Amino acid sequence: MVKARKYVVKNYFKGAPKRNDYQLVEYELPALQDKEILIKVEWISVDPYQRVYNSLKDVPYDQFGFQVGTVQESRDSNFPIGTQVVSHKGWSDYTIVKDVAAMGALREVYKLPDMKGLSPSLGVGAVGMPGATAYFGFLEICKPERGETVVVTGAAGAVGSIVGQIARIKGCKVIGFAGSDYKVQWLEKELGFDKAFNYKTVNVTIALKEAAPNGVDCYFDNVGGEISSIIINQMNKFGRVAVCGSTSSLNEDAARLPKATILQPSMVSNQLKIQGFLIWEWFSRWPEAFSQLIQWIKSGELKAREHVTDGFDNIFDAFNGMLAGENTGKAIVKV
Repeated sequence: MVKARKYVVKNYFKGAPKRNDYQLVEYELPALQDKEILIKVEWISVDPYQRVYNSLKDVPYDQFGFQVGTVQESRDSNFPIGTQVVSHKGWSDYTIVKDVAAMGALREVYKLPDMKGLSPSLGVGAVGMPGATAYFGFLEICKPERGETVVVTGAAGAVGSIVGQIARIKGCKVIGFAGSDYKVQWLEKELGFDKAFNYKTVNVTIALKEAAPNGVDCYFDNVGGEISSIIINQMNKFGRVAVCGSTSSLNEDAARLPKATILQPSMVSNQLKIQGFLIWEWFSRWPEAFSQLIQWIKSGELKAREHVTDGFDNIFDAFNGMLAGENTGKAIVKV
């Protein structure tokens, strides 16, 4: 018998998640049945959507999320012992996956891509769901053209930092907004953003007009709120906006959502395309994104920075730190 641990969400979050909203449960895993595999988890992801979807689940529930691990025991010939896999089994140190072949199109587990020598931890980051989100959300919705001006908010996060680098690779002018001077320096000095700003210390309207005097063509929106209204109101005709998330309001309830300037005048006069998206729409094409992202990382064209927290017992701290913007790059936990 294998003793396993997992985080169970007991309460709906009120504001920022609290430690007592979770219960750490220790239990014995049953013996494997036919077509089951036992995974020893090595890397765990913490992401904004784990906060967003809290209100959509029935409590209590096992905390969901992506993890990378190695098959330790198997009764599925497609996943022999030693196979590295990515699953959506959440905050656990061991997990059992049942009958992968019967899961359908949106599988909870898939084999880790051939990482070409890169760290398997990237399987929950730049070569995982966040990387696919940046790749398809930007290229399929914004459809950037060489020479265009691209703005990214949440630019130093797991998704935004990749979006900005893809924009640079595609020959665009890239402007990023982040939450600290350190992150601004990282974006400009290491990732090659043409300009970056600390949204907490600048006048966003003035800064953007100076950095993009000819307007904005593509906007990748990770934060929502007033900063997004400002950017959208400075867009060019036929501009495109990919709406990935709204981190500015993650910890606010529906009655206290921040107010923002209306968008309709600019949307109509500039004939803008604004589209929200869920990355699962492209799930069947994730391998395409992973192949290209690995190639860019290996060539040095794209840098995949990770913000690593050590220890299974520290997952909650890593989660809340990520929600507070403490991470630069992808926030992950080493089990």
